[in-house]
Amino acid sequence: MSRKHPIISITGSSGAGTTSVKKTFKQIFFRERVNAVYIEGDAFHRYDRAEMRERMAEEAERGNKHFSHFSPETNLFEELERAFCEYSETGTTVTRQYIHDAEESALHGAPPGTFTEWKRLPENSDLLFYEGLHGAVVTDKVNVARYADLKIGVVPVINLEWLQKMHRDRCVRGYSTEAVTDTILRRMPDYIRYICPQFAETDINFQRVPTVDTSNPFVARWIPTLDESMVVIRFKNPRGIDFPYLLAMLPSSFMSRANSIVCHGSKLDLAMQLLLTPLIMQLIERKRSLK
Repeated sequence: MSRKHPIISITGSSGAGTTSVKKTFKQIFFRERVNAVYIEGDAFHRYDRAEMRERMAEEAERGNKHFSHFSPETNLFEELERAFCEYSETGTTVTRQYIHDAEESALHGAPPGTFTEWKRLPENSDLLFYEGLHGAVVTDKVNVARYADLKIGVVPVINLEWLQKMHRDRCVRGYSTEAVTDTILRRMPDYIRYICPQFAETDINFQRVPTVDTSNPFVARWIPTLDESMVVIRFKNPRGIDFPYLLAMLPSSFMSRANSIVCHGSKLDLAMQLLLTPLIMQLIERKRSLK
């Protein structure tokens, strides 16, 4: 953690909805004139798309059916920890971009499924913002979580997470239902080992819970809307959180535990704005007080 060079980390699995949360943060940054620099978790994958397919085939031949993007073997955990550490000390670090599709390919001048060159982030930023799979990962070799000043978990209930991933990978990326199902099954051991434990490290978790039937996410035709959901917001340390104010500002919300508030899904963006804006500004004010 760093008073002078704060880091915000958004962590969630594939299909969890971290990209939508990133948009909310960008709105806050724009409104409050916060100069943020960004790191995407995909940039720290060890292999590009073609190399990953080759490694998966090799591992499958060896009998390893669970070789996945969630594990230390397929990610640059040490480099990610080094990036967090360097930014916290100096206010800059190096990163790259993973090219997901043709649109990003045209933007960065590299083929889809590959990486750009490593580049140093601009200096004089207010904070670093990370969004990806491993923003609070802790293993026997690395501890990325210790460098982040504000850690947010995005954790839909598991059926909804699978449903969202199924919908995105089929409709946006063109995969078959069978291929996406195989990916979910292949990743499950690493999901349990390396994704779930991070949500014990996060300061706030946002968990969306559908109020419609998602019992079989592999055949569902639609993703439940926010109007068809509730959101559980869990605080690791509720001290200093003004729950009466939040309950007053979020209609129909209620406390489910001493550290958890539940609101209607349609109020998710409002809840994030109410909660996150003061926390972000606390980091910025703490930073500016050192000048």
